[in-house]
Amino acid sequence: MSNTIQQLHIGILGGGQLGRMMLQYANNLNLNIAILDPDKNAPCKHLVKKFTCGSLTDYETVYDFGKDKDLITIEIENVNIEALKTLEKEGVKVYPQPHVIELIQDKGLQKMFYQRNNIATADFFLVETKAQIKKYTDYFPFFQKLRKGGYDGKGVIKLVSPHHLDKAFDAPCVLERLVNFDKELSVIVARSENGEVKCFPVVECEFNSEANLVEFLFCPANIKKSVEIEATKKAIDIAEKLGIIGILAVEFFLTKDGKVLVNEIAPRPHNSGHHTIEANITSQFEQHLRAILNLPLGDTSIIKAGVMVNLLGDFGYEGTAIYQGLEDVLKFSGVYLHLYGKEKTKPFRKMGHATIIDDDILKAKQKAKIVKHTLKIIA
Repeated sequence: MSNTIQQLHIGILGGGQLGRMMLQYANNLNLNIAILDPDKNAPCKHLVKKFTCGSLTDYETVYDFGKDKDLITIEIENVNIEALKTLEKEGVKVYPQPHVIELIQDKGLQKMFYQRNNIATADFFLVETKAQIKKYTDYFPFFQKLRKGGYDGKGVIKLVSPHHLDKAFDAPCVLERLVNFDKELSVIVARSENGEVKCFPVVECEFNSEANLVEFLFCPANIKKSVEIEATKKAIDIAEKLGIIGILAVEFFLTKDGKVLVNEIAPRPHNSGHHTIEANITSQFEQHLRAILNLPLGDTSIIKAGVMVNLLGDFGYEGTAIYQGLEDVLKFSGVYLHLYGKEKTKPFRKMGHATIIDDDILKAKQKAKIVKHTLKIIA
């Protein structure tokens, strides 16, 4: 880029918690950031000089927002691809690139990408309607995933047998056969414009089965060195084959028999990288900015073992958020709270996260469980 990074006009599509955390590092570099988000009370609204309230999926809105920018990036995949393609043709840098976002928006295209590139993933079938699922009755059980629009566990349903088809989505979907897995892992990889690539250490994810989203993550992951090497190598391979510029989160299943299967990917900072703010030398948010600005990528080494716990709205409460037990958890050494600036809570809504760091991962896990049970988000 011919201009200095401080002279660039940078737009972020999405003003939620990921954008909010990205802005903290953008401010450190004195970057000129504008935000587009459909929520007039988005968490980023008061943190930038220029905030535009508008649809992320409307062509004209995205195009008008981006046409005076030097660089556009995202904090959410559900954006208008055609507008981004037009902006790219007109000379605006769009990172990650529109063709990468377009592929990742569609879980079916993702699966076909793995298949074409001999990347191991769970067995799957593609269907257009609920009726077509009946063709695969010999292969139950499945996770049925909407090809487009699913997010944070939404758009996913478990189909145990043909008798559950009344619950199935009647839309284009991926039928993914259940994997007998031991752990779920994630690797965050960054790739810059000049092709420099760096990975963060592998993390282990523990899911809330009711909400179908990550409840805890642990780093370093409790896995064999050979598994760590394989997961890291596969994450780099996917980033290279996509040619992505920016951050890519690669989620894996580690099967009972030791196979490392790719589950899904996300072309942006990711929930499984939040701990890096305190636990690593460079955070995923800083690394994303470094990658899209073609700056040297930062050191991803672990400073201390980290555990992250997602802070979700408590079941049975909906309305203005009240954080009960806040003072109690802040008494602990090594506990860092990140509240996302969301005024309203509802059951299982991501309202924030806590990172707990310690020299001993077991002690960090113990503190994380206390935080989880002590800090309640009610209304």
